[in-house]
Amino acid sequence: MAEMTLAALDELAIHRAKAGDLRALERVYRAYEGSVYTVARRICRTAEDAEEVMQETFLEVCRSIKRFRGSAPGSLTAWIKRVAASKALIRIRYEKYRETDELQEEGGWAGSRDNDVGLQMDLEAALGRLSETARAVVWLHDVEGYTHEEIAELMGKTVSFSKSQLSRAHARLRRLLGEEAQC
Repeated sequence: MAEMTLAALDELAIHRAKAGDLRALERVYRAYEGSVYTVARRICRTAEDAEEVMQETFLEVCRSIKRFRGSAPGSLTAWIKRVAASKALIRIRYEKYRETDELQEEGGWAGSRDNDVGLQMDLEAALGRLSETARAVVWLHDVEGYTHEEIAELMGKTVSFSKSQLSRAHARLRRLLGEEAQC
């Protein structure tokens, strides 16, 4: 079968999935598993958590597809990513492994890097040094294109919370990436 665009898949898959077609649900899963995992992985600290969020996302999609009312092109994509982001945020909010929602100060890390290793920190590593909340806000805003209003709603916080988290995270990323460039 020729490769299908996501917009065409959206329309066809929604109609068939709402009718209970398991093959249509599988097509939705195959089409979106990569982007859902990416959203989950960028918000969650571990690959295992991201995989669990991915499972929870598609379980929710299967349960809720009959109630999905989107009709605009790409609305299925937006809905599925929103479910994934919500599930990931719920996971970091309630998991015990989370150290804190506040940004840690530079001196708060245990251990130090060997300068003679010569590795340059990339953006991925710098993002990994942010708190889960800060990393989620950066990812949702800068990569996924969510507005501060949408992020605030997803996180159950205020718009100013989203803006301040993003501002502090950007400043922190600039410092982290600047430090590594000087090594």
